[in-house]
Parts: sequence; C-alpha cells; structure tokens
Amino acid sequence: MTFQDQIVPGPERDFVGYGRRKPRVEWPEKATVAVNFCIAYEEGAERSKPSGDERGESLGGVYPIGETHRDLAVETLFEYGSRAGIWRLAELLDEHAIPATLFAAAVALERNPEVSAWVRERQHDICCHGWRWSEPWLLDEEEERQRIALAVESVIKTTGRRPVGWRSRTGASVNTRRLLIEEGGFLYDSDSYNDDLPYFPKDAGNHLVVPYTLTYTEGKLVQPVGYTSPADFWETCRLGLDELRREGRGGFPKMMSIGLHPRHTGQAGRMAGLRSFIEYALTPGDVWFARREDVARHWIENHKNFEVKAR
Repeated sequence: MTFQDQIVPGPERDFVGYGRRKPRVEWPEKATVAVNFCIAYEEGAERSKPSGDERGESLGGVYPIGETHRDLAVETLFEYGSRAGIWRLAELLDEHAIPATLFAAAVALERNPEVSAWVRERQHDICCHGWRWSEPWLLDEEEERQRIALAVESVIKTTGRRPVGWRSRTGASVNTRRLLIEEGGFLYDSDSYNDDLPYFPKDAGNHLVVPYTLTYTEGKLVQPVGYTSPADFWETCRLGLDELRREGRGGFPKMMSIGLHPRHTGQAGRMAGLRSFIEYALTPGDVWFARREDVARHWIENHKNFEVKAR
C-alpha cells in the first residue's frame, strides 16, 4: 500500500525534483554561483488605516495598538524603508554596479516616484510582489485575477517595463500560478522554496519557477525567533556562498537568493554586513550577480544544453 495525497485544488506536490540527476549548469562567464539580491520593496503598500484597511501591520506584536486606532509607530517604521533605507541599499549597489531585483508591490512604487526612477535608470528588474502587499489566499479567484492585472498595469506606468516575474506575499494561493499563466507575459514566479535551481513545474507548460529562500533573508533580524546580530546573518550568507562555490567548482553550479528589506537592512548598523558580504563575494571573481529576469531568461534559453549527470 502506498501513500497518496488527497486530491485538492492547486499545484501538484513534487518531492523528487532533480534528485540525483543534477544538471551541470553553465552560468555566464563560467560563474560557480549566481547571486540575486532581492529587495522586498513593500513600503506604502502594506496594510494601514490611511489606506482604507480595517487594521494596520503588527510587526509581530511590536507596539500592539490593536485594530481601533492608527498605529503611527508601525506606519513610520515602514516609512523608514522608503525614505532612508532604500537609498543606503541603492548607493551600495550603485557603487559596485550590481544589478538587483525588486520584489516590489505595485502601489509601493506608485507612492515613491524617485525609487521608480532609480529602477529605470539602473535597469533593475521587478518581480511583482502583488498590487498591494497582501495575502493572495485571502482573495477569491476573480479578485486575485483583477489584482494581477492592476499590478501589471501599474508597474508598466511607473517603471516603463512590464514585470515578467511574480512573488506573492509569503506564499501563493492555489490559483496564483494558473492565473499568472492565464494573464500572459510572465516568464516565471518565485512562489516556491523547494530548490536551489530553477525548474519547470508539471502541468505549467513553459512557465518557469525560480525558487526563493527564507534561509538567506534578513527578515529574521526582526523576528522574535531569529538572528540577534547582523553579523550572525551575514556569516550564514558567507558560509552558504562558500558551500555553493564548492559545489559549483565541482561541476554543479547553483543559485543563491538573498532577501533584503529596506526598512531592516537599510538601517546603518546592518549595512556593514551587506557591504562586507559583497566585497567577500567579489574577490574571487567567480560570482554572477544577476537580476532574477536574467536568471530566468538564461535558464529558458539554455537548460536543454545542460548536461545531466547522476551523482
């Protein structure tokens, strides 16, 4: 007797993936690791009473005012990311000419034209993080469909380019991937945490998944159970990069996603860790710093040529 999942709506689960038959990926310039900085730009699109929501964000219980009154403390904590934090990140990335991906909620870009201008000038890409920063599983199918369309239209207006990637807040609904394919124009989504390499999921045609991670995201710096020091987080990233480099030099290059929040990493006391990580990663010259769109297009164009070898 074998175990079978119950048949429920949504994507089929896959516990095997590439397994022991791993592709020998060839990144540009023979890089051993592809590193993508993912800037979660959500400020201005989060829940708040001025935006018409019944309640604001709670930030894990910090300053728990409740649902009756405006929480000005939380509102201004978010504002820090768009007023100050994003520009520390921008200056550091500009200094080293490193491309990045913004996991940007469309409304957040609308509310800060200067950030949209920086995206256009530096040609960073947008992996759309929703129309607003909200949980898609709380929406019915038609409302989610409408919000996807609104997000695409908005990002085109603010950045001049349509988004080709999508990442939901925390996780997708059972309808999200199907709706993205239905909408058309999306190369990939990042609503998955299940691999270190892109893959084409079953029953999704040419739609690619570029997995994300919660291991290398500094949101843990502000969570009740997480890192107590930025140094601990960036040491974890360095160790992860070292191991991925080892695998890449052994013939099996991988991808590393690093999540950054302007309201968190953009604080001065946390920027030094990011600066040291970038300098560390640049030294050997074997890292491909890439936008998520670049990774997706490279995979779509070249994956059939990657040798597959059993380990």
